[in-house]
Amino acid sequence: MTPALASILFGLTSALIWGAGDFCGGLGARRAAVLAVLALAETSGLVLLLIAGFLFREALPTPAIIGWGIAAGLSGTIGLGALYQGLAVGRASVVAPVSAVVGAALPALFSAVTLGLPDPLKLVGFVLALAAIALASQSSHASNGDSALQYAFLAGLGFGAFFVFADLAGGEGSTFFPLAIARGISIPVVLLIGLARKVSFPPRDILPIILLSGMLDAGGNVFFLLASTVGRLDVATILSSLYPASTVILSRVILHEKISRVQQLGVVLALIAIVLIAAPAPP
Repeated sequence: MTPALASILFGLTSALIWGAGDFCGGLGARRAAVLAVLALAETSGLVLLLIAGFLFREALPTPAIIGWGIAAGLSGTIGLGALYQGLAVGRASVVAPVSAVVGAALPALFSAVTLGLPDPLKLVGFVLALAAIALASQSSHASNGDSALQYAFLAGLGFGAFFVFADLAGGEGSTFFPLAIARGISIPVVLLIGLARKVSFPPRDILPIILLSGMLDAGGNVFFLLASTVGRLDVATILSSLYPASTVILSRVILHEKISRVQQLGVVLALIAIVLIAAPAPP
């Protein structure tokens, strides 16, 4: 298997796992405070990453890896905070697609500057993928007001920075420990905010799905880092950011939720984009 093909497969796997994690996290958030769900999910993901790191006998992180891991954790926490703040003010139909597109576009631009532009076919695939992310994230709920648009851009910048910093952290052959460092930084922040707001502990019967969401999210992080390590950052990020399509499909299959025509179009565009991005470069 060539590195380019491996990067594509890892990126798609990341999207599938991330989408499943978001689906489980969404189920948990329906019955518990978001901050409590986030804290528990982050903790379960951290435990999984640490176990994997020691199980595979990964080398302990260097100061450079620790630094990039901390940067990834802080930027990811800012992104999540902005995302949930945007959702709290009632602009979910704006925050979800805008944050996803900005989060995917930023690493693509970074990769274009550092590695150069990919071939034209992949560029078309990138454009279709960004459109797919926006369409698949669309909500049927009405929204009003403009304040959440600012949070959407901030969330996207936070997520995009996480992609870049996580890629830099994994550039020295590490996978699990850089991501563990990132989560280790974010957990205290979330806990402090939760304690300040006196957030209650979730009901016991939904703890398994909350913990599962954190493990799936950690798994998505691992496959993204693998994808960006063996291939281009822009390819890894664009494919990994197709996770909203996975969430939409799971909601349809498991919860029998209706998928709007706009979301259906997003899923179709995602499939076309995958074919274009996976196509071999012309000679």
